[in-house]
Amino acid sequence: MSAHSSRSKLQQAFIAWAVVLAMMSSAVVPARAKETAPPVDADTAKLVAELGLIEADKPIREMQGWKRPRKVVVLSPAPMLADQLERYREVAPGVQVVQAKDSAEALIAVKDADALIGACNPEVVAAGRQLKWIHTFFAGVEGCVKIPAIRERGIVLTNSQRIMGPVMAEHTIALMLALSRGLAAFIPAQKNGAWREDNFDFSKLRVTSGKTILIAGLGGIGTEIAKRAHALGMKVIATRASGRDKPEFVSYVGTPSELDTLLKQADVVVNSTPLTEQTRGLFNARTFALMKPTAYFINVGRGASVVTDDLVAALNKGVISGAGLDVTDPEPLPPEHPLWRAANTIITPHIAPYSDLGLVANFQVGRENLRRYAAGEKMLSVVDTARGY
Repeated sequence: MSAHSSRSKLQQAFIAWAVVLAMMSSAVVPARAKETAPPVDADTAKLVAELGLIEADKPIREMQGWKRPRKVVVLSPAPMLADQLERYREVAPGVQVVQAKDSAEALIAVKDADALIGACNPEVVAAGRQLKWIHTFFAGVEGCVKIPAIRERGIVLTNSQRIMGPVMAEHTIALMLALSRGLAAFIPAQKNGAWREDNFDFSKLRVTSGKTILIAGLGGIGTEIAKRAHALGMKVIATRASGRDKPEFVSYVGTPSELDTLLKQADVVVNSTPLTEQTRGLFNARTFALMKPTAYFINVGRGASVVTDDLVAALNKGVISGAGLDVTDPEPLPPEHPLWRAANTIITPHIAPYSDLGLVANFQVGRENLRRYAAGEKMLSVVDTARGY
């Protein structure tokens, strides 16, 4: 056999091996690509920016014990949109994403899951021994942070802070305007066919422009309320536990220790604080006594931030002028409770977050956090479990 013939066979063998390697590479690359999380889509990026959602300081991959999830459970009691589960799966290629329609299904599905999206309760958390991350569709997480396993096991908790802020702000402004224009008296009179012009004290009707509104808790919801109140010509003052930074439409931001002083200045007092040990019973007989007798109190935070009996007394004795409440303590409010009949009070059944927008934004943020978790990126809206929000 000639040297040329030997080289020719060697070249053919080399080419054959190159073809095999190329075929192997083409088979491997798509598989790897399937496990690569896609970038954030434009609509979600816009939403995150508009809501001012806060990123964690460092990527989740740097957290001790993090690994790319194999299974994620979405606890969604309401029927999910036809493509919703698939859209979760799109942002976490190679991850098994399953729906649990109730806690009973979740207890089974979560046993081998790495993450849970949707809700947070002690039984499900206890059953999910491998859980490293929980995302809740609610802003209030006081019940969740009380679960010992959350801290003991170092589970990362993210929530829906700021998402419902714009809608809840509109509800707050609606309650304020309804009180200032006497709707609490006129709407019931309408049902009875009674024209209230003759026996209504028109000196109680007020304008909001030029008045001062105090927002206790200048977080995501509080900031949205402040923006709208300022647009109505109101002076906005506020308290904030996390610092004194303020947007340009807020005149003054004080610490929670300054609440007593600020209460004396306000024509409208809004509670939008989270429920913590520091805010439980924050509004009581003493604080109501500091308010102007013409002031309104509005609560869209948590019912337990208010001592309900003290609020009823303050309303009926004219210590304050009226109240607009979307949350109460107890909740639901029993039919016989005296708060229903308190003077100049409007009560809505904890519906401030709901609107024709539905839960689209909630879904988008939950989906984006799943994308980030699977990719090991910086998470959005991480709860400080020590602070409780």
